[in-house]
Amino acid sequence: MFRGHNKCKEIVVSSQRTGSPSGEFYRYLKGSFNLSLVIKFNDDGAKGVIRFPKPGHTATHLRDEKTTIPVLRVSSWGLTVDSPQRLGPFIIMDFVEGTTLTTLLKQPTETEQDEVILATDVDDEKLDYVYEQLADYMLQLSRLNFPKIGALAKDPTANKWIVSERPLTYNMNELVTVVSKYSTSGWPTAPFASARHFLASLADEHLVHLEAQRNLANSPSDAKRRFVARQNFKKLPTNMLADPKTLRITAVLDWEFTNAMPAQFAYDPPWWLLLLGPDMWLENYLMEKFMVRYEPRLEQFLRALERVEARATQDGDSNGSLLSARMRESWKTKRFWFDYGIRKGFEVTGEERLDDELSEQMEKLVIRKMDQLKAYDAECKARFS
Repeated sequence: MFRGHNKCKEIVVSSQRTGSPSGEFYRYLKGSFNLSLVIKFNDDGAKGVIRFPKPGHTATHLRDEKTTIPVLRVSSWGLTVDSPQRLGPFIIMDFVEGTTLTTLLKQPTETEQDEVILATDVDDEKLDYVYEQLADYMLQLSRLNFPKIGALAKDPTANKWIVSERPLTYNMNELVTVVSKYSTSGWPTAPFASARHFLASLADEHLVHLEAQRNLANSPSDAKRRFVARQNFKKLPTNMLADPKTLRITAVLDWEFTNAMPAQFAYDPPWWLLLLGPDMWLENYLMEKFMVRYEPRLEQFLRALERVEARATQDGDSNGSLLSARMRESWKTKRFWFDYGIRKGFEVTGEERLDDELSEQMEKLVIRKMDQLKAYDAECKARFS
């Protein structure tokens, strides 16, 4: 029997894992959505992970079945009803040694709170090797086709992957957990049949966010920019482990908010090439500085993707238009920025002109937002003074 710190851990491991039932607690890992217990078993020294209570089992099986992306093998999983003392849903999976890819590529920092940015002196040959691996993964994912937009499931009768429910995105989860009194009444109740309807739903999601979060806009001009951006929308790697010696990626993690999304999202260049996302980068730096750093890395990544595509073509695995060409087109037409912005509800701003009717709505909203901000500041002062 596994000798952990309490009886609950003993029962979970001994009743779910095949092989020797004896082992010992090794350490625990804590992420944004996980609490994971690492166990070292006595039969062969292998390590396993028990994860509570994050979703991700379905996406893991899809990835394992349809791609060659490194998978953490799932040995068992269960719902809350299967867990001793109803602790919560769980997944028992292999433990993979490795260092986060971000740690291996980032600019050295003095503290853990400093911004994580790609090192300026990173070795191009090493980065090419990393980019080729990631390009291969992105190419495989871009070739997964689904008839609808939403949450994935495996149809047990037909033995095929389907889109069965409405999507649940990371941004949706953040809104309901961070924004008090955020209304979900307008959320979708079923999968989307088209990208147009999905994007319209995202635009509504951002408008509700703008109305609900009292401290989202800190000035009248800020409120106007956020309103303009949302109305125009309505019109239209810490999660990877690698071998620190070879930089071979050993595991890709965090598939919890996996959904079938519009294909155009897969055709955009990766936003993470500088490690720090554009939204965080532009919060502290100028656009010109971002472009000077980003565009050379984008070209380096696209060359790596072209090499991957060339090998796939030689192996007879050709699939119509090249992903590299689609990414170049997305960057050239600036669709990259539209798609990135529509997915990032906390960072949507804009300054284009509106028609008279929307301008009137905007002025009324500015008054509401400033009243909300005053009430919010007064409440904070009373609570924390």
